Amino acid sequence: MVAASDPDTSITVLLVDDERTLREPLVDYLVGQGFVVLEAESAAAARSILRDKTADIALVDIMMPGEDGLSLTRHLIEAQNLPTILLTAMGEATDRIVGLEIGADDYVTKPFEPRELVARIRSVLRRAGRNHADQDDDDAAYRFEGWQLDPLKQRLTDPEGSVIPISTAEFRMLRAFLDHPRAVLDRDRLLDMVQGREAHLFDRAVDNQVSRLRRKIEEDSKQPHFIQTVRGGGYRFAADVTRVRST
Repeated sequence: MVAASDPDTSITVLLVDDERTLREPLVDYLVGQGFVVLEAESAAAARSILRDKTADIALVDIMMPGEDGLSLTRHLIEAQNLPTILLTAMGEATDRIVGLEIGADDYVTKPFEPRELVARIRSVLRRAGRNHADQDDDDAAYRFEGWQLDPLKQRLTDPEGSVIPISTAEFRMLRAFLDHPRAVLDRDRLLDMVQGREAHLFDRAVDNQVSRLRRKIEEDSKQPHFIQTVRGGGYRFAADVTRVRST
């Protein structure tokens, strides 16, 4: 682990890449930008690190010996609920699509500018509600027809008070709808809000995420009450939403 003394050290980045010539300079750069960095050369090493430490975001290389980055990303999202950015090579378009569909937040293509990567990290953290500097503006919970979404804890509860497990991707999608109740949101706009600047290339990811989210909040996902399909337009969240301060 490498740490810095800057005030941003509350943000911890897990960097997983088997290529030392990329990993080590990137660690130095991220530390210089004020991040704490947990460094892993493989998926196995990353899993070991996370048994004892926690991270706010992961940067994961897709192509690694042993367990690949897509398998690790699925684990980080499903088991750790960890926002993830994929580090990809130019020829890995199919893998990028798969990564976004399983819930990765964004990707950068090697070789990349470290400044762009840092901008992506901060953008993902803002969308995930984990940028500590922005949390004072984000602590009001969303309520709709007995449901509640707490943006700080990233916790969804149903009208009976039961906690409904929700992934980071599902949280971002639901929050986009709750920020724009009753408005028609087309796929391009939803992708821009929840997955990053280049995700419009893969708009089928929106339909997959909406389908998963419907299974969490709809009584009948085939006849949705909340997230309605607008023919030729996208989707609309068909309920009133209020904001209340979390306690």
